Amino acid sequence: MGKAFQFKQFAVDDDQSTMKIGTDAVLLGSWSNIENAEHILDIGSGSGIIALMLAQRSNAFVDAVEIDKSSAQQAARNFEKSPWKNKMKIYHTSFQDFSVCNTKTYDLIVSNPPFFIEALKSEDVYRNLARHTDTLSFEDLMKGISKHLSPKGKVCVILPVSESISFKLIAELNGVFCNYQTGVISKKGLPPYRLLMEFSKLKTDLKEDSLCILNEDLSYTEEFKYLTKDFYLKF
Repeated sequence: MGKAFQFKQFAVDDDQSTMKIGTDAVLLGSWSNIENAEHILDIGSGSGIIALMLAQRSNAFVDAVEIDKSSAQQAARNFEKSPWKNKMKIYHTSFQDFSVCNTKTYDLIVSNPPFFIEALKSEDVYRNLARHTDTLSFEDLMKGISKHLSPKGKVCVILPVSESISFKLIAELNGVFCNYQTGVISKKGLPPYRLLMEFSKLKTDLKEDSLCILNEDLSYTEEFKYLTKDFYLKF
């Protein structure tokens, strides 16, 4: 077993998960809008890092869906050893099957979805499951999200800028609209490489801002420290 990632209020093992803990997950878990959320759904949970972050930030019950067996089992263990084990549940299933069998609605749905639609695939078949859209297309994802999103609920996702355009169009076809987005910049002076996006069933004027992770000297920016201060030990 690898060394657990230690955050301020919980630890996460990810050595058995197809998707390792990265900046995208921490950004989404820190940035997502938890206001008035009583029930939260994390789609493609991996090791459970985002679900755990949202459990820490809110009083909500958190459900997580993960198709990969070893990842789901590891998420379950991470949930069990956390302070919020009584309000967290993992479903080992595809999101498509979850959506067919489940009628629950959620006030907040989050996903760090697969996005390499036509990219060259690695030799690791399980990592491919997590990183490519073969097992969960944007169409299937948004169809399920539209079903499970409460009337006033929010959807928060993170995607590469290049993939965000098609994702927004598919969302609109399913009656879900992007109302707020944050462009994530890896280092000052560079263009955004990710978009944090918030959707809802109510269409409003799009609000936009940006977040930079590193200064030119490679130190962390104050805005990134502020966003993630409740989790990273070094902030």
